[in-house]
Amino acid sequence: MATSELKQLSPVRHTTVAEDALSLAHEQAKHFGVEPDSPYGKAMVDLAAQLYKANESVHSLWKITTDTLASLDRSDRVAYFNCKRFLCFQMAKLLDNLQNPMRATYQSIACEDTGFAVKGNFPLFDNVSALFSATPVITRTATYLFACTEWIEDGFKGKEPLHEIYSRLLNPTSISLANHIVDIECGPYASQYLAWNFNSGMAAIDALLANLVGYEDILLVSRNIYGGSYQLINDWYGKRSNLNVAIEWFDGYDENTFKQRLSDVESKYQDKIKEGRKIYVYLESPCNPHGNVLDVPAISKISHEHDWLVICDETVGTPFLHPSLKREDEAERPDFVVHSYTKDLAGFGNTTAGVVIGRNERMFMPKGDSCDITLPSGNTETINWDATVFWNVYYIKGAFLDADKAFEVLNGLKTFEIRVLNKSINTLVLSQVLDQHPAINVNCPALESHSNHSIMKKVMRQGLPAGLFTIDMEGNAKADVEAIDKEHFKRFLDSLEPAIGMQVTLGQTNTTALCPALTSHSELSEAALRDANIMPTTLRISVGLEDPRVLISHIKMAAKNTLPSRFFEQFPDNKEIDRLYRETYKRVHGEFIDMTPTMDELSL
Repeated sequence: MATSELKQLSPVRHTTVAEDALSLAHEQAKHFGVEPDSPYGKAMVDLAAQLYKANESVHSLWKITTDTLASLDRSDRVAYFNCKRFLCFQMAKLLDNLQNPMRATYQSIACEDTGFAVKGNFPLFDNVSALFSATPVITRTATYLFACTEWIEDGFKGKEPLHEIYSRLLNPTSISLANHIVDIECGPYASQYLAWNFNSGMAAIDALLANLVGYEDILLVSRNIYGGSYQLINDWYGKRSNLNVAIEWFDGYDENTFKQRLSDVESKYQDKIKEGRKIYVYLESPCNPHGNVLDVPAISKISHEHDWLVICDETVGTPFLHPSLKREDEAERPDFVVHSYTKDLAGFGNTTAGVVIGRNERMFMPKGDSCDITLPSGNTETINWDATVFWNVYYIKGAFLDADKAFEVLNGLKTFEIRVLNKSINTLVLSQVLDQHPAINVNCPALESHSNHSIMKKVMRQGLPAGLFTIDMEGNAKADVEAIDKEHFKRFLDSLEPAIGMQVTLGQTNTTALCPALTSHSELSEAALRDANIMPTTLRISVGLEDPRVLISHIKMAAKNTLPSRFFEQFPDNKEIDRLYRETYKRVHGEFIDMTPTMDELSL
């Protein structure tokens, strides 16, 4: 009997009785009505037999690569890559050579038919050259060509990745993005993870929760999360007529605070847990709106000791500043990471999109399969195919990301690291300058005096802040400063344009500001706003790429025009601001360079 690698290319891969490549090629000719002994048949059989053997060699090459890659030095890896790269060109050239005779045959069948124009061109003729596009191709299609019955049967079972069935499920441009974000997010552990893209960050969060959370389960949620996430969790999943999920919140950011809160929740719901209900830990770090950072590695490790799954929305931090899935200790990684591509990853405010990243076994497996996995605690869990994110949610709910949006995100990702680095610099400068004003209360972990500063330094890349923080003018008892009244605050806020955009977003190239209580977190009740430390004059600043001195200058002018005169007079000296910006810019970029590989390391 032919090997599975040989049979993989057969149109009757599940029913063939052929024993070698030549027999498979003869069988293929007869399957499509071609006489193998005719001149045409002989040429086709010879080519097909070589393809069957080539596929067997490709699988051998795949295995050798997998087995040896970890032991190869950089020089060998470069050589191996380029050899394989050229093989791809060679195989593509075979396809290209096949197009002309195929096109001529097609023309002889179809081109004289009345109404031929409605069929359009046959896409195989024109798609081969797309393999050589320097950027992923925008694949605007809803459906795909099928090779044969048995292959498409495998396609619908998730056993034939070449056969994308329908763009609601898989689209080549979206898959390119999914593969790329896994590489960026997971680094050396990329082979262990998969991603599914959605048409918004909220769709990604909802899909993941829908996949995991069951009736009367328990969600333990960090206090400061995006208002839309709060509304989804509290008002939908917690609604009695929906899933009646128990929603518990925890304040604080450190290991000990979380450990005590988890213990309290486990004790409170011990009867439900005994009945099979589960606790899911939902984090957002860095947090919206204040930019505070949770000790995600420690929280994940504690949760995994109890076999509870951890979800972390890392939109504000991005994989650059908050690389939680690159941690060597698997127990310190969240089980799922969520991003809203809309923000810093796409970066330009021109598309909405989201993604869920998780372990392969929890994201997808072929229909009918199951597997046993070892949890970080050492316990084992059996996962069935219908419990994966793909089959349980993505396959049926239709919140897919279309090709054009995927392309926009792919373009944005090319520059996101340097954009995020510069926003961190600007955040350091803005927060320190504003903090020197006695009437402005700055809530930003970039400040050494901030209670969250030590966790930020521990968890974030280079100990840098995300480009998001809040200020308020609620008064300062220590400085004997009274709160700014509501009318003055409104006038000040309305005067921030054009330097600072009044926009309900974050993560764009330009700096934006909004009042969370009125906008992004307006879904929260007054009590929930107080619990989240969101005051009537809390102003969320999403830092952009402008020179921060331009922003400070405009803030000063807005204050001069709208607030009491003493307010304008209490800003730091201009020369001090210049000095702070120059020193911060040089220091952060110097630290960044010091963290990059050396020439010796790149030569290994």
